[in-house]
Amino acid sequence: MGARILVALFLAAMACASHASPVRLKDLVEFEGVRGNDLVGYGLVVGLNGTGDGLRNSPFTEAILSRILESFGVNLSGEQFRPKNVAAVLVTAELPPFARAGARIDVTVSTIGDAKSLLGGTLIMTPLNAADGEVYAVAQGSIIAGGASASGEATEVVRGVPTVGTIPSGARVEREVDFSLGDLQTIRLALRVPDFTTAGRVEAAVNRFFRREVAIMRDSGTVELDVERTRLGSPARVIGRIENLLVEPEARARVVVDQRSGTIVMGENVRVSRVAVSQGNLSLRIEETPLAIQPNPFADGQTVVVPRTQAELEQEPGTGLAELRGGTDLSEVVAGLNALGVSPRDMIDILKSIKTAGALHAELIVR
Repeated sequence: MGARILVALFLAAMACASHASPVRLKDLVEFEGVRGNDLVGYGLVVGLNGTGDGLRNSPFTEAILSRILESFGVNLSGEQFRPKNVAAVLVTAELPPFARAGARIDVTVSTIGDAKSLLGGTLIMTPLNAADGEVYAVAQGSIIAGGASASGEATEVVRGVPTVGTIPSGARVEREVDFSLGDLQTIRLALRVPDFTTAGRVEAAVNRFFRREVAIMRDSGTVELDVERTRLGSPARVIGRIENLLVEPEARARVVVDQRSGTIVMGENVRVSRVAVSQGNLSLRIEETPLAIQPNPFADGQTVVVPRTQAELEQEPGTGLAELRGGTDLSEVVAGLNALGVSPRDMIDILKSIKTAGALHAELIVR
């Protein structure tokens, strides 16, 4: 059943994508300087309903809690202070490009101790640092956790991940990234998936839009654009004019396999040379039934254990030999594998064998 559903999805994709659809330029490339910056901070969540860190197992939680309370004039020296409603967390966020001081950004909060849940917690003011060590934002607010947990004396039930939560607009930008887009004389377009054909099409689309040679392809991943020759004056205006240009990307032939979930994804350019495939299942069963031999009554002897092993090897009949003709495309590859009646996990092994045989003309990515 799983294989048939997989085939139906593949054939539907083929019917909808016999030709690659044009994509906006902003979805294909990254503009130089127009990028975000990762932020991270170490903070404390309070207000948990007994689901926080066990301070005996998480001494770093006790250390930061003591430091925060001492900053408010509370002296905890020599005190046994072990609450269960606090948790140490790492706070992560992305500073968007051109974010100005006072803007709000979303943050993600994750536990680093043995806290059971962040439901109902509140993040205390946490500075967020960038890679240069400078503070660029400060986070604080009520946490929205996406899971739930319940426990009793002998069992525990967890749904989702209650140890990770988010705070929408939970951080305020305090420092701006020093970058001036207006000073750029050239704009570099970096392709997210480098490809010479796609880069050439981006170059042609930009030059066709401005009706002059303003862009040049430097390599498979870079197209350089001369701002002065566009006669728009401002790099921001140039990006605004070209980011919605439609370009048809060229994709490499790839087969991506996820062994854990049994997922197989194939591109439409996958080709297979003429090859024959046969698939069958082996079943091996080994059963140990040791026999204990006791000595006669009043005899001077010892109990002896005699090993007994029963092994059976069975092979389920396969569906025969399926032949894939040379030059077949995606729909024929999947239909040929489906003719064997195999599951998606068995298809993974078959695809690996076809690649080893040199008949699969695509990049095989196994995860």
